[in-house]
Amino acid sequence: MTQTLLPGVTGVLALADGTILQGIGVGATGAAVGEVCFNTAMTGYQEILTDPSYMAQIVAFTFPHMGNVGTNVEDLEQMSGSASTAARGAIFRDVPTAPANWRADSDLQGWMARRGVIGLAGVDTRALTRAIREKGMPNAVIAYAPDGKFDLEALKAKARAWGGIEGLDLAKDASCLQPFVYEEGLYSWPEGYAKPAETPKYDVVVMDYGVKRNILRSLVSIGARVTVVPASTTAEEVLARKPDGVLLSNGPGDPAATGEYAVPEIRKLVESGVPVFGICLGHQMMALALGARTVKMEQGHHGANHPVKDLTTGKVEIVSMNHGFTVDRDSLPEPVKESHVSLFDGTNAGLELQGRPVFSVQHHPEASPGPTDSLYLFQRFADLMDAKKG
Repeated sequence: MTQTLLPGVTGVLALADGTILQGIGVGATGAAVGEVCFNTAMTGYQEILTDPSYMAQIVAFTFPHMGNVGTNVEDLEQMSGSASTAARGAIFRDVPTAPANWRADSDLQGWMARRGVIGLAGVDTRALTRAIREKGMPNAVIAYAPDGKFDLEALKAKARAWGGIEGLDLAKDASCLQPFVYEEGLYSWPEGYAKPAETPKYDVVVMDYGVKRNILRSLVSIGARVTVVPASTTAEEVLARKPDGVLLSNGPGDPAATGEYAVPEIRKLVESGVPVFGICLGHQMMALALGARTVKMEQGHHGANHPVKDLTTGKVEIVSMNHGFTVDRDSLPEPVKESHVSLFDGTNAGLELQGRPVFSVQHHPEASPGPTDSLYLFQRFADLMDAKKG
């Protein structure tokens, strides 16, 4: 049955428990199903909405004002141009504002419409955030219809019928199809993105489970020649390239599901003795390869203001995080050592394999958006490659 809601309502969020949030539709029209999470970052919405780690998710921004810096062609984090490999929807407290930034080449609403990202504004994001904190991340359908007409029962049924992210291997869809070399370093003003070194110091292979551009830029900026390969690439194919190091990238979905084919290859890479660095999903699958286990989190960690302690140095950093699964620290076997811990809830945020040039972190040292407190980890990776070279 088609129902017309309150006057002026053109967007809704239908939760699997039957709750309906009413608001103003923005961006693309239509409907999309996904898991709703909240992100506490105050800036960087374009990077967030193009991060492949948000694939199959609807992002609710806790900061009320979004849109003032617009969007541009330089700040996309996903490698592909398809919105299907990033966030499916976005929820805002206020209708996104017009851009007022010299780098903007589009407004947020128009950019979302062209990308096929459905948005909902004018809702109580504080109440939604509290509900997620208390009950966990719900499955939901976000919908925008300019005429304000929705079949609410059908939307709720669609939300209930969706199986959720647990058990999904999304990395295979977020990954590249063919190997390629990435040649762009970190951004600095007014020069823009740096050029690669004429004579690279390292050859690094990146296992692409949904890699962010700024991870690749960070590798280029330590002097690496960066070759990105599909998620299904075997360890033998990687090692045939004779890399100085291998990076396991971030990505979406359930690490145990992607790990069905990725974990055996990661284990071979570790056993080869080549330095290996894992980030986010790569960290979780590293843990699986070393004999630990991962579990689904109730609300996850999504934001650019998370405190993490590096147990190897005693340093506390503010970092970007984006994950809905975590490594169970109690399952870490010897000789795996916990290297980082979240100071929000005490969950694992990093590990290292003693006696091997192998380490990984749950957070995003490349930021984009967020602070660069953990950017030194790429240099730590470089130091391991230097030591391996002798």
